[in-house]
Amino acid sequence: MALSKAQAVLAAFLALFVFSVVSSDPDPLQDFCIGDLNVVPGINGFPCRNSSTVTVDDFIYSEIVNSSNTTNINRSGAIFGTVRRFPGLNTLGLSLARLDFLPGGFIPPHTHPRGSEMVYVEEGSVYAAIVTTDNRLFARVINRGEVMVIPRGLIHWQMNVGRTNAKIIAILNSQFPGIQFIAASMFGSRPEVPSEVLKKTFFLDERTIEQVRSKFV
Repeated sequence: MALSKAQAVLAAFLALFVFSVVSSDPDPLQDFCIGDLNVVPGINGFPCRNSSTVTVDDFIYSEIVNSSNTTNINRSGAIFGTVRRFPGLNTLGLSLARLDFLPGGFIPPHTHPRGSEMVYVEEGSVYAAIVTTDNRLFARVINRGEVMVIPRGLIHWQMNVGRTNAKIIAILNSQFPGIQFIAASMFGSRPEVPSEVLKKTFFLDERTIEQVRSKFV
């Protein structure tokens, strides 16, 4: 049965809406747009720098050559390559990170609300996990050379289970993927999440709540 004009228009709008939901950052409209970080970003990133000032160095990012700082309670560290550090990513819908782990090192459960992620194990053995919205756990040890994909917005974490240091390179499909650590958001927020909410959510007493909060001061 042929669609009426009104139905065709509605179908077109629905298709556009679905596309906008499943895609990440908007597609670029030029070959490149090296971000001008001196200007406030808009919906599609930073305004472009004058192309006559662009050099090959604007397309290269060297900060992940050296390992990140792992002298912390989690025995892990990260170096991020978002558009704010790597202006060449502007409007491309990409960002990256280097993750380093000492033995037993751990990246706590977190989400990226604006981007899906692909992690590549360059060194070591890492226990990587995803929890879906219906509370299914997908987890196993991934080793050097293996890749894992993490759908946008899902809780996930990684932990070094080997006897040597581990290293992961992560790529995300957003120049501003965001990162929200679950524990820090609930116990380290300012102003504080009410204790009664934390008691009911995590089945903790007041003393334990204060002990956990102290870790995020």
